[in-house]
Amino acid sequence: MSDREHTFDRDYWDEHYAGPGVESHRREPNPYVVRETAALTPGTALDAGCGEGVEALWLAEQGWDVTAADIASEVLRRARGRTAHDAAGRVRWVEADLSTWQPAVRLDLVTTFYAHPTIPQLDFYDRLAGWVAPGGTLLIVGHGHGHGHGHGHGHGHGHGHGHGPPPEATVTAASVAARLDPEQWDVVTAEDTSRVHVFDGGEKVLDDVVVRATRRTSPA
Repeated sequence: MSDREHTFDRDYWDEHYAGPGVESHRREPNPYVVRETAALTPGTALDAGCGEGVEALWLAEQGWDVTAADIASEVLRRARGRTAHDAAGRVRWVEADLSTWQPAVRLDLVTTFYAHPTIPQLDFYDRLAGWVAPGGTLLIVGHGHGHGHGHGHGHGHGHGHGHGPPPEATVTAASVAARLDPEQWDVVTAEDTSRVHVFDGGEKVLDDVVVRATRRTSPA
């Protein structure tokens, strides 16, 4: 798939995950979900754009009741196949276009890791924010503008060998936090950060954006 064809629709992601070398065999959850949810009381959660389901399964193992949604049928097949026995009853896998689908109720935790929909990235985050219950948490982990330089294959919602995401899929912490009305949200974390992702065959420097916010139970 050429760099000009970043449509982020169902066909795009099905083709992406069916491509050679895309399956990551990743077992450890994103470090930011571990850090940012450590003090939260488990409840209902949504992993929007769950990919292979590593974070969804980890949340379930911590006691969360998780809806794991992704547009790509191929990656959901893989995710269902790796469901741990002790987490199986706590994860509901949903094939859904997150630019149009929405959950039936608001949730205690809405999170996403590098997911790219067909709609503009910040508009997508606005949709996710609307699904958080009063007192609940929004956790966004996205691509920074320099994401993915280095060598080797991407992971999760990466974009192939030696490539980072296209510009329209990148954000800054400030741009995400600015979309959250301060009368309705307390922003706990808003950072642009980097880490080295090591995997079989190489390593990659990931420039990440991490935003965590709590929806107020009443306006400020």
